[in-house]
Amino acid sequence: MSPPAPFTSAIGPTIATYVAYKQALGRRYDSQRQVLVQLDRFLAVRAVSDLTAESFSAWCSSLAHMTADGRRKYMLLVRQFCLYRRRGDCRCFVPDPTQFPAAQPRRRPHVFSEDEIARCLHAAGSLRCPGDSPLHRQCSRLALALLYTSGLRRGELVRLRLGDYDAVEHVLLVRDSKFHKSRLIPLSKDAATEIGHYLEDRRRPGFPCEADAPLLLHRNGGRPAPYSGNGVRTLMRHLFQMAGVRTCVGRLPRVHDLRFTFAFHALLRWYRAGADVQARLPALATYMGHASILSTEYYLPTLDVLASEASERFERHCARILDATLDERGAR
Repeated sequence: MSPPAPFTSAIGPTIATYVAYKQALGRRYDSQRQVLVQLDRFLAVRAVSDLTAESFSAWCSSLAHMTADGRRKYMLLVRQFCLYRRRGDCRCFVPDPTQFPAAQPRRRPHVFSEDEIARCLHAAGSLRCPGDSPLHRQCSRLALALLYTSGLRRGELVRLRLGDYDAVEHVLLVRDSKFHKSRLIPLSKDAATEIGHYLEDRRRPGFPCEADAPLLLHRNGGRPAPYSGNGVRTLMRHLFQMAGVRTCVGRLPRVHDLRFTFAFHALLRWYRAGADVQARLPALATYMGHASILSTEYYLPTLDVLASEASERFERHCARILDATLDERGAR
């Protein structure tokens, strides 16, 4: 892996200190760092001595090719850096967020039905395996099964190693993920069966079987190579297309929608089982690798089915209270 790009502009040392500060808080800050690298290069090429309203506006103009959401995200990130600078010098420029592109409505997640998942699994099983990638079909099924049944992030999936799976306890070890957190994930019976079948096929000659070998492999130039995050994205979108799975507006679902589906289905099962949902949310947060329950709530949008279940539970709860009150008044 190549070393991270240095900061070379006049404010480069301050940017480097800011990035180190964010990483010391436990954040990877990789993608955010790349935005600041881009800003730093822009300032360095133009020999700008400081980040001012004029240089910030010029940098924003260089983002015209991006979507409004993308530009807003970049600009907010730089504003956070500016606020950090102002703590030490009240004269430092801080951009006005009211001048940023308007926030776009949050894209409604696609919650996969069991039938859609079954169709995707069937599509994976019917894939043709190229001669140089004999595990293409098996990797597709396993990736889909793990994303759907365990709510893994795409990056977590591609970083899994063979030694991270305990075949006796049917548990996955997810190492050093977001916020540098590691966690153990107990797998469902179906997921354990799927990974067991995959490992049997994986033992064929020519594929590494040591503990630190990547779990998901394909062939690259005739040699085994791990899948990248974009590789898994392409793989899953191909399955969605083959299975005819589309969102309510006709788009292909995102891979991240499988993580939404995992969280949504967990909540729905608890509602239908009469469980204390609020008490179980911390367990779901831990399973999904979240720093707090607030991050988990992001994955639990108010969808019609969920709203209906919550409404019915509220109605049953209020009915008991109302009946008890009427009985007490009648006794008087």
